[in-house]
Amino acid sequence: MTLALLALHLLLVGVLLPRRLAGSARLRARLQARPALGAALWLALMASFGTGLLLAAHHLVAPLGHEPAGLVGLFPHLEPAVAPHVHDRWVPVAAGGAVAAVTAVLAARAAGARRRHRRTLDLVATREPGLRLLDLVAIREPGLRLLVLEDPRPAVYCLPGRRARVVATRGAVDLLDERGLAAAVAHEYGHLRGRHHLVLLAADTFALLLGRLPLARLGRAEVALLLEMAADDAALARVTRAELAGALCALATTGPGPAPAALAAASTGVLARVQRLARPPAAPAPAYRLAALAAPLLPYLLACAPHP
Repeated sequence: MTLALLALHLLLVGVLLPRRLAGSARLRARLQARPALGAALWLALMASFGTGLLLAAHHLVAPLGHEPAGLVGLFPHLEPAVAPHVHDRWVPVAAGGAVAAVTAVLAARAAGARRRHRRTLDLVATREPGLRLLDLVAIREPGLRLLVLEDPRPAVYCLPGRRARVVATRGAVDLLDERGLAAAVAHEYGHLRGRHHLVLLAADTFALLLGRLPLARLGRAEVALLLEMAADDAALARVTRAELAGALCALATTGPGPAPAALAAASTGVLARVQRLARPPAAPAPAYRLAALAAPLLPYLLACAPHP
């Protein structure tokens, strides 16, 4: 019975629910109204699927030792004899170690690429008009530099990390007016303040491990789009909707620039973002927040709850 419940949960969370969330314009609009909450919900679904998969594997390895202990199984220190499966931790430890190793490799690769790119930029890029633009949007971040790269392709992007950089190419400086360029810079600063590269790292890890799963494939794309919208919202505290939408359209319609694929101002879902800026969607119901909090715990409740 426990395995059947977990299998049903994996089917629902891994296949059916992602297709519903990504395929429904109404549900997507609700999540996009609060993009940080929407990204959290997708990550919660990924965590829920991972937890359910671990519990299912744990029950398959030792089925006789995993009779459901009821809700007391959530508190193993109370009844250790009733819930012996809580103490058999080698499966979750091994799986957790594998996930941590993959995450560490991806993080190290990304950090290494950013470090090399940052060193090159510090050698060849200039700081003018970086200071003036940072002052224009009231950004006061110690150590943050806005660099201008001599490249005719228009692009604005950021390099997160301990020595963060916001980069605008000469093509972007020539294309945009001062307020438009400031809007793109404010968007990138929203990425840096929100630590969006860490959120994207979690989605990338899940997609790498389970890329053929609809939750991995659709979730990675939706999280990337929602993070761009979250950065747009952060920029709106410093610039107007019209300024930001104009900058996004100008950067998107002049061809790809030299920016990395992630965390560039006009890299993902520009049309949807501009439409959202023009017509802000209605706020999601409180149930979305509850779902984001409860989803990772659901498979554990299914495995521990009493049943016939």
